[in-house]
Amino acid sequence: MTFQQVLEKVLSDQLLIFALPVFFGLLILEYWQDKKRNLGLYDKKDMWTSIPMGFLSLFVELIPKILAFMAFYALHEANWLGLRDVVGRQWWVWGLLLFADDFAYYWFHRMNHEVRLFWAGHVSHHSSQFLNFGTALRQGVGERLHKFFFWLWLPLLGFDAVMIFVMMSVNLIYQYWTHTEFVRKLPKLVEFIFNTASHHRVHHASQPRYLDRNHAGIFIIWDRLFGTFSEELDSEPPIYGLTKNIESHNLIYVATHEYGAIWRDVKRAPKWSDKLKYIFYAPGWSHDGEDMRAKIVRRNVEGV
Repeated sequence: MTFQQVLEKVLSDQLLIFALPVFFGLLILEYWQDKKRNLGLYDKKDMWTSIPMGFLSLFVELIPKILAFMAFYALHEANWLGLRDVVGRQWWVWGLLLFADDFAYYWFHRMNHEVRLFWAGHVSHHSSQFLNFGTALRQGVGERLHKFFFWLWLPLLGFDAVMIFVMMSVNLIYQYWTHTEFVRKLPKLVEFIFNTASHHRVHHASQPRYLDRNHAGIFIIWDRLFGTFSEELDSEPPIYGLTKNIESHNLIYVATHEYGAIWRDVKRAPKWSDKLKYIFYAPGWSHDGEDMRAKIVRRNVEGV
């Protein structure tokens, strides 16, 4: 496959091309309802930070996406496990890929919260103090650089590059509707199996109970299985944003501020082991101050 063919495949994401007008249509509808009911779910400056962040992430992702497609294609063609011809594109294979892709997404998303270097590329998505369809577009920029490594195992199982990219788009499109206050809790069976708006409100909350919880893309079952699930409680409504919020709406600062914070911590750490911990430990670790990692904060809060 030539570079020109790879580029054409990457740029011809029909699902996202179809989804973008739907995304913006829902955003306008939600914004109109918010203003009509005076609910305070939107802030203009915040929204006009979120929307450009979405386009910036698409731009930054282009080269990593091309490289990932080439890697997926090469691994699929290598057929080291002999599964390529078994898998093919049979109907049931798409069902398997749906779960496999979501499993990859769960670990990608979870590591974005538990490794500070990855968190630096993801934190912009959580920097809004609102949860709405605008926030859904405020995608992490830096995370685009390491994202695709978490999917490299899929072509080894016989899934081809186009299939993988289609399913990644399906997952991303699904997650859009979970960024809203308008959808409350759904029937119990749906809430038990799927990621919902209720579960994702927890993920964006800043209280100790909710920190680093509900990393699911489509299926909340991964969080239930791996101990990262938390229910949204009526007694503790989510407070959105970071544990220490940033007040800037500058696009570049929102996208990069945590990289600067890591660099400052690395410079002041006396030992190389501490410098590495500032990069690879979870956000909140400190060599000379209180340990504010999410798991430690939860442990210290009674009843969480």
